Amino acid sequence: MTTIPARPLGTTGLQVGAVGLGCMSMSWAYDPAMKDDETSIAAIRTALETGVTLIDTAPAYGPFHNEELVGRAINGRRPETVLATKVGLIVDPKTFEFIKDGKPASVKASAEDSLQRLGVEHIDLFQLHRVDPEVPIEETWGAMAELVSRGLVGHLGLSEVTVEECARAAAIHPVASVQSEFSLWTRDRLADVIPWCEGNGASFIPFAPLGRGYLTGSLDQGTEFEAKDFRSRNPRFTPEARAANQVIVDEIRAVAEGWGATPAQVAIAWTLAVSPAIVPIPGTRRPARVRENAEAANLVLSDTDRKRLDDLPAPVGARY
Repeated sequence: MTTIPARPLGTTGLQVGAVGLGCMSMSWAYDPAMKDDETSIAAIRTALETGVTLIDTAPAYGPFHNEELVGRAINGRRPETVLATKVGLIVDPKTFEFIKDGKPASVKASAEDSLQRLGVEHIDLFQLHRVDPEVPIEETWGAMAELVSRGLVGHLGLSEVTVEECARAAAIHPVASVQSEFSLWTRDRLADVIPWCEGNGASFIPFAPLGRGYLTGSLDQGTEFEAKDFRSRNPRFTPEARAANQVIVDEIRAVAEGWGATPAQVAIAWTLAVSPAIVPIPGTRRPARVRENAEAANLVLSDTDRKRLDDLPAPVGARY
């Protein structure tokens, strides 16, 4: 059985597997025809068996179904799980558009609803999914801090924020983690948020460290996406952009061949090598992919290969 090294979750005192598991794709954003709850539950349980202990979900994924799914998967396995969910982003049930809601009353109600869906009495890491521009972050973060004092939540994290917002939140209550997209083709956080995390005792949690599947080498210019798969509308996934970005995948594959590894493992290993504060959460619905991703935590790239990957060109196409 694969065993992976642990990393601290900020300064919380919690230890997590160096690679976590993002659960969004199990019920949201990607091809819905591929959704299979039993396989997803098996993937989460495989994660726990391999030392992948940080399990990340959110009410917005589904909506709501993702938390219920995770709750089923960790039932009987709670002591092994560092459970992370989010608040502040809801989905309009009619239009399915995302709505930011950071009002204190909404924060408290959302936390209680999440606890019920997850079937737990305590959330280890409660993250602000998106900052509500209509509500000062101090008010939202203050309401989240009250949940810590009530014992419903252990620690607080942020997602997709600026350094200024990190500092404003930290002035109210410690920031345990900051989550944002980060990978070999989304590296802008190297200049701001990652250094802030390193200097302030917070973990940086990259989502989509595999470039939403593209960096695995399993997609190419000819791949077709279902209409409900958000990549069908993403600028970085047009056929033209994928053709231009193939050079990135080719270089990752070449490095992987030298290590007897997969492109996904090299992509994850690169993120881990950037900083000891980093705990990536690649998403998958398949137990075999969970094991593959976890094994990346034991892959230490050479300085030469890291430099080769550092020098990859910027991708064609915007993130969204």
